Amino acid sequence: MQANLDLDLLRAFLAVAEELSFSRAAERLLRSQSAVSLQIKRLEAMLARRLLDRTPRAVALTPQGAAFVADARRLIELNDEAIARLAGPVIAGSVRLGTPEDFATSHLPRVLARFAEAYPAVALEVTCDLTLNLARGFRGGAYDMVLLKREPTAAAAGLRVWREPLVWAAGPRRWEDDKAALPLVLSPAPCVYRKRAIAALDRAGRRWRIAYSCAALAGSQAAVRAGLGVTVLPRDMVPAGLRIVDGGPLPPLDDTEIALLSARRLGVPARMLHDHIARSLEQVPG
Repeated sequence: MQANLDLDLLRAFLAVAEELSFSRAAERLLRSQSAVSLQIKRLEAMLARRLLDRTPRAVALTPQGAAFVADARRLIELNDEAIARLAGPVIAGSVRLGTPEDFATSHLPRVLARFAEAYPAVALEVTCDLTLNLARGFRGGAYDMVLLKREPTAAAAGLRVWREPLVWAAGPRRWEDDKAALPLVLSPAPCVYRKRAIAALDRAGRRWRIAYSCAALAGSQAAVRAGLGVTVLPRDMVPAGLRIVDGGPLPPLDDTEIALLSARRLGVPARMLHDHIARSLEQVPG
């Protein structure tokens, strides 16, 4: 006989997968840590697959567990949407989301538009800011959830939703061929892109200088178009009017990633948005 998945077990698995901690998952689910551990064991027995690697110090997804996350999330969301349509009241309220400005101008608008269409009574309060400011505001309770740029690491908190291949972007002037110090147009420190650029140039032994520092994406891109220097952007976010400097005299840049962090206690609208963002961005190559 084919097994029927228990949605409570799937919710426990997702909580552990997102928190990478049984204690934090138990706190989120309002259950004891032993109860959550038992749910994971039951799910693994049902699937005849080990989903999580556990040590006294860490929890990590196995390859099978990582592949199962998206399916588990889709099943839970389909269940919740069906129940909401048939029996529940209209989902209403507000959700405070923080996001980096450049990410907010690319794939995120389509994701949020689909959410707004599905839940028209939910008011989205979206703030665009630097990652440092978003992280500070999130710790202070200013946001229900934030999208943050960070160094790729399996041990970090939050859910990785996007991988960003970074490229050098420039205007018409070919600064990369100049033997003088490379002029850079970057956000103020600390900034992941700034760190990537300087580290890559230092490794390559290429001299550089900060020619223009601006926290606003539009201001930085205008400076690059005007020929003040080169900048760093995700490959699929390079706008018209700027060219990608691919290979050649400038060194390659390491990838970075975007993670979704959410408050421990989320209301129904915020939880729905969290799951919608995670599911939607998983379906877009990043």
